[in-house]
Amino acid sequence: MAITADDVSLEDILPISLEFSVVEVSSPEELAVVGGDTRVRVSFQCEELELRLPFGSHSRLFLSEVNRAWSDVCKSPTQQPKFEWISKYRKSSRGQGVVKQTLTPLGNTITKLNQHRKTEKSSDKKGNIDKEKASNSVTQKSKAYSSPESQAISSREDRDDLVRSSSHTTSNKAQILAMPQFGLRDNLIRCELLKNEDLYTYLEDFSIFLGTYNVNGQIPKESLRPWLSCTLNPPDIYCVGFQELDLSKEAFFFNDTPKELEWTKAVSEALHPDVKYALVKLVRLVGIMLIFYVKKEHAEFISDVEAETVGTGIMGRMGNKGAVAIRFRFHNSDICVVNSHLAAHIEEYERRNQDYRDICSRLLFRQLDPTRPPLTIMKHDVVLWIGDLNYRISDLEVDNVKELISKKDFETLHSYDQLKRQIDEEAVFVGFVEGEISFQPTYKYDTGSDMWDTSEKCRVPAWCDRILWRGKNIKQQHYQSHMALKTSDHKPVSSVLVTGIKRVNADDYKKTFEEIVRNIDKMENECIPSVTLSKQEFHFKDVKFMQHHAETLSLFNDGQVPCQFEFIQKPNEPTYCKPWLTANPPKGFIAQGGSVDIELELFVNRSTAPDLNSGKEQIEDILVLHLERGKDYFISVAGNYMSSCFGTSIRSLCQLREPIQDMPPEFLRELVEMSADKNAAKTEKPLDIPKELWMMVDHLFRNAIKQEDIFQQPGLRSEFAEIRDCLDTGMPDSLPGSNHSVAEALLLFLDALPEPVVPFTFYQQCLESCSSASLCEKVVSMLPQCHQNVFNYLAAFLRELLKNSASNQLDINILATIFASLLLRSPTKQDLAEKRKTQEFFQHFLTQGSS
Repeated sequence: MAITADDVSLEDILPISLEFSVVEVSSPEELAVVGGDTRVRVSFQCEELELRLPFGSHSRLFLSEVNRAWSDVCKSPTQQPKFEWISKYRKSSRGQGVVKQTLTPLGNTITKLNQHRKTEKSSDKKGNIDKEKASNSVTQKSKAYSSPESQAISSREDRDDLVRSSSHTTSNKAQILAMPQFGLRDNLIRCELLKNEDLYTYLEDFSIFLGTYNVNGQIPKESLRPWLSCTLNPPDIYCVGFQELDLSKEAFFFNDTPKELEWTKAVSEALHPDVKYALVKLVRLVGIMLIFYVKKEHAEFISDVEAETVGTGIMGRMGNKGAVAIRFRFHNSDICVVNSHLAAHIEEYERRNQDYRDICSRLLFRQLDPTRPPLTIMKHDVVLWIGDLNYRISDLEVDNVKELISKKDFETLHSYDQLKRQIDEEAVFVGFVEGEISFQPTYKYDTGSDMWDTSEKCRVPAWCDRILWRGKNIKQQHYQSHMALKTSDHKPVSSVLVTGIKRVNADDYKKTFEEIVRNIDKMENECIPSVTLSKQEFHFKDVKFMQHHAETLSLFNDGQVPCQFEFIQKPNEPTYCKPWLTANPPKGFIAQGGSVDIELELFVNRSTAPDLNSGKEQIEDILVLHLERGKDYFISVAGNYMSSCFGTSIRSLCQLREPIQDMPPEFLRELVEMSADKNAAKTEKPLDIPKELWMMVDHLFRNAIKQEDIFQQPGLRSEFAEIRDCLDTGMPDSLPGSNHSVAEALLLFLDALPEPVVPFTFYQQCLESCSSASLCEKVVSMLPQCHQNVFNYLAAFLRELLKNSASNQLDINILATIFASLLLRSPTKQDLAEKRKTQEFFQHFLTQGSS
């Protein structure tokens, strides 16, 4: 049985004792792959299990926490833990003659580096660190087959060692200084080192090959060499992106596909044959995949590798559209590579713009120091963006487009390109550069040929597949498509960027470091830090559900020394602010005479809306801004929340005959109290279903019954805001926005219900009844009347949609997957088996014979 992230919460499942150990069992071949997963064995007395931890800060954080907890136990062992949780994962093959292999504890690279930094004064630091890494490697190999007895007598100092982290060299000592072991002093050093980077770094050119290919769900049918080995000289780095790797429902709903392995193998076989490459990282979200290779000779200079994904499909969650990204440090330069697949259809350029903005705001990388705020895409020296961006050619008929292509008049054709127009208007990709396009559009071809689309839709050719970059010291060597590949209805695109990478001169680094330390020694303890705040009272007017609000708090360091600030928790409160509020950044460093802008961001979502709607909570909070070695400042935040049907219970909404914003707050509070009290006297007969739900379903029934991709394609956020305001105020009389926006609003409405359509108390009965249609109907008949009405109304509407599946492309599986997760929400975290049972339950009500 696989271990999930939820299983490795130290507070819940790791009663660590003196008989507990964590050792690495990765093979030498696995260790050779930069960014590869780490396999570790967790053992306690006679029990053991194996974990495969993904490369990156999440694993480093977990392993450092294990080490910390073990160290605490060593200091004061108190009670003997039962360690019962491990039985859940006991291997069934135990006792069948399997030879048990015990490995040495793992080297704590970070801890040793910190000790090394404090004691080492004059020698070349990089050389020593490399020697230490080699030494650790030899030690692990030599002890690989040591006996349990020799394992037991390993010293406590060895047991304190952590599992390996990503490699550290002279080139990223500034990063090491950000570790939480260091206080204000070392944050000052880190900041000064970054500020004076030009004194100890120099630029060296490296070539980065970027490739993007929408493979239309196909398997590899031809060699990828014409695409990936098209350069005379082998590139130093490969970043290869795919879209639509798998178009099956299984891939869409369960993010699992055999095609990942097939395409990865095709890529590895097509890399430049003159050198050997190491696979650093692979990341995939449904059909969007990014693979990162580096020349083996450069592997030791790659560190801080992290990968993240963001889905921008329906409700901002589904992964059929979105992005995957990998960030890494190469020598002393931070690089981020993004592979995205944006919204389709020629008229949906605003939706593509929204997808781009969502990816930029939601795709965040954890830092080496977990106390520091995550890194955004733009917080890198170099950003490389590839993918099927799906921007089309508009305002030209298909024949005119093909005529310009036949004349190779790409300059004129490019002036009609939606991406160029949106960049010119600074709507997207501000600060990015794209090379001159001197190749014909890469979409859409008849599969297996170079012929333009001859289907009934006869798509207008377009440059959907693009490569852009952001950063200094970058020159493009080529930008081209590859017509020789005919597997897909797209053609692959490639670009080679020669990029100036910052390398560290060890001697200059040492001089700069020592000079900074001397200056800080002189300055330390001379003055108390202080700041001036732009204002200390903030009021947010007319706060609405899922509408982002932001105000800027400016801090100016008017003291004589640099200062470190942080928003701290108030007594008896779990976090520094209420859940609807965030400060970005929540902590930071301000140089003497410098300033920083902090965004106070307010966002009400499904978890915070119910208490605000009912009046239990108000938009009121006090933030405490703390200065290290200085005083505290108090900042008040207030606002007025506009009540919404989103986040209000079905029972309460059935009592409202007027729009919710026409109701006084006192009435809404009484309504919630009355809804909670089943014995309360009802003033008048409630509505059968909430009128807001009826408006959305009725709109879709009248306008979208044959809408292609309904409930699968997202709407626009600006249109959702208009729909929400219409439902909450009653104006205008009919719903605005596209069918897709109304459909997404309906899903968001169901998702925000404090108590789902099938109340939590019935959830277990639904799981137990899922295999029997009659038992499922019996459970629904027992629901509170208003909940039962809503369930039956929605099921009837979805059955009508299925009658038109030839037009809207829906089927029972798609609808069951989308709606079961909203109507039957688990009171706790839902596992995959439960998820499938809820879908089976709801499918009974989607067959045409259901009542």
